[in-house]
Amino acid sequence: MAITGIKTKLEYSDYAQIPSDGKRYELLKGDLHVTPAPSPLHQRVSKRLQRILESYFEETGRGEVFDAPIDVILTNEDVVQPDIVLVLNPKQISKRGIEGAPFLLVEVLSPSTKNYDRTSKAQRYAALGVSHYWIVDPEAQQLECYRATEGTFELVVQAEKAATLIHPDWPDLPLPLSALWA
Repeated sequence: MAITGIKTKLEYSDYAQIPSDGKRYELLKGDLHVTPAPSPLHQRVSKRLQRILESYFEETGRGEVFDAPIDVILTNEDVVQPDIVLVLNPKQISKRGIEGAPFLLVEVLSPSTKNYDRTSKAQRYAALGVSHYWIVDPEAQQLECYRATEGTFELVVQAEKAATLIHPDWPDLPLPLSALWA
């Protein structure tokens, strides 16, 4: 006898009913992923990078920067909460969150999410049309910048410690990494 009526894949409507409990919930291909709240180091690095990106993109009217928690609804079965989101198209911003693939997603690694962010999330982001994906590793004091190419991400530039990262797509946006770790 088969059991019917049990969902094996969740959708946005299921996700929207999850109570707020201080944890981060995400859907990837309908599967629920739960991670603990980030550490102060994680939040400090994220906040500092966000300020640099806001200064460059928002003050010049190029785009809008959001920080977690904010729902990025990539598909009905893919809802994520990246640490930083850059939206160039204001039509993507809705009452629910960010609808569709934003231009840039940034994940600041935590020990509990390091592998997830580098594999499952990166693969899904690339498959669903995210143009740029940055990974920040506070422990290694490193920033890696990836660009989408044919459904996958290729490393464009990386830097670490006190270096100043210059991304080839934004040469007038110097990223002094020492400002993130200080």
